[in-house]
Amino acid sequence: MDRVAVAAAAAGRDPAGITVVAVAKTKTPEEIMEVYDQGHRDFGENRAQELIEKSSRLPEDIRWHFVGALQSNKARAVRGITHLLHSMDRRSLGSAWMKGRGLPPPVLAQVNIGSESQKSGVPPGEVAAELAWMLGMGLDVRGLMTIPPLPDRPEDSRRFFRRLAEIRDEVVSEYPTVTELSMGMTDDFEVAISEGASIIRVGRAIFGPRIPTGD
Repeated sequence: MDRVAVAAAAAGRDPAGITVVAVAKTKTPEEIMEVYDQGHRDFGENRAQELIEKSSRLPEDIRWHFVGALQSNKARAVRGITHLLHSMDRRSLGSAWMKGRGLPPPVLAQVNIGSESQKSGVPPGEVAAELAWMLGMGLDVRGLMTIPPLPDRPEDSRRFFRRLAEIRDEVVSEYPTVTELSMGMTDDFEVAISEGASIIRVGRAIFGPRIPTGD
């Protein structure tokens, strides 16, 4: 994406250090293949059933990112498909993710950076304690993820992205694997890149407007 390259250059960063996850919710396998054929390999889904159905019809070298809320009883179904789970947000899900053969795919701890009651995620002040629990039980935690309050303008997200980066910096000396920052979507990913995002989750900027599903 040209916008990623421009944002990275403005921040003095190498765009190769930023993973663009093409969020493909509601998109058909044919639409995903159009992006795949352009060389893209990282795709995101936020519903277990969509991930299961699409992954069975698409190339095996796609790296699937699960970016939505995941019910504990669906963990086993997507565990063998997922390259990275972005939404590890509670202990029951952590326990479910560990069940099964072999080590589970790596995860990101979701942080409720805006302390919004309607959103999932670890409270900002409890991140260190939850990381200790996650890592202690054997989860491979690679970093932090957040969805900030819906901004009126992209700049409104900056303080939330900056705070997530600060939290990462506070914990990384004790938990050195926790380096990734998954933050920023179509409307504000340039701001996220300027604040250190290593993963951005982009749907509309790649696929166009999402088709309403009525639910």
